[in-house]
Amino acid sequence: MATRRNSTDDPLAPLTLAVGQEDLLLDRAVQQVVAAARAADADTDVRDLTPDQLQPGTLAELTSPSLFAERKVVVVRNAQDLGADTVKDVKKYLGDPVEEIILVLLHAGGAKGKGLLDAARKAGAREVACPKTTKPAERLSFVRGEFRALGRSATPEACQALVDAIGSDLRELASAVSQLVADIEGTIDEAVVGRYYTGRAEASSFTVADRAVEGRAAEALEALRWSLSTGVAPVLITSALAQGVRAIGKLSSARGGRPADLARELGMPPWKIDRVRQQMRGWTPDGVAVALRAVAEADAGVKGGGDDPEYALEKAVVAVAGAARAGRGQR
Repeated sequence: MATRRNSTDDPLAPLTLAVGQEDLLLDRAVQQVVAAARAADADTDVRDLTPDQLQPGTLAELTSPSLFAERKVVVVRNAQDLGADTVKDVKKYLGDPVEEIILVLLHAGGAKGKGLLDAARKAGAREVACPKTTKPAERLSFVRGEFRALGRSATPEACQALVDAIGSDLRELASAVSQLVADIEGTIDEAVVGRYYTGRAEASSFTVADRAVEGRAAEALEALRWSLSTGVAPVLITSALAQGVRAIGKLSSARGGRPADLARELGMPPWKIDRVRQQMRGWTPDGVAVALRAVAEADAGVKGGGDDPEYALEKAVVAVAGAARAGRGQR
């Protein structure tokens, strides 16, 4: 039979390959295909399978021609874990796809199962990237994209506040954006995010870091204890402290200029340049060095180098706040 051509942007392409480890994005890739298929044919049959459900011969059964030529979507999750015989079945199918059937392969990427990944790409699969978001900047970009996709405007400060409040879970971030869009008219700003997520924002690791680098030891310790009590991982707090102190050091050693110019030079968004400038008062190069050592010691402590991670964090917060006040005296 003639091989159908895959469009890189057509969810009805005969083969979609979703690659990555971000569950929300993988699920969205599947939902997009299913929605498109059911828009074309409301009676589309969807089979969503895990590797243990796709045994040798199963794919052939699912894709065998039907008297009624029904449209079908076959989803294979964790394709990198398929057995050798089943991989052979999939590769054979890729060489001779069936009309009215859409195959969706979800693959984690990497070396495991790379042969199947390469075969799907060679077959002209429509590929959807679903990478794990590991950096704060990536989560910030995700939130901005969610607002844009919903046709709404949010200030940079609001997006950052939401990331600080919710954390790294993309599902929760997407849900929070949807709630704000549904409930709020007009531009969404930091004050709105604060009203909705005050408790979580105050418990975030970045709030602990902000209060510490501003020299507000009591408030930083209060935020730290609340953060730990609500389940924030200690390692996220040391990471936030390190980022806060490093930002102070980078900006203090940079040449003067407009926020936009400094943003390009230092790799920070302009709004963060303004925030760090406000936090810099009282900091000295020696203070930055002292604070970084304190954070490094805390990081070792929370990763198994000490008996009491909470004490290690409290000690670091006090040290960072003390370094922030060194050049200006107590508040």
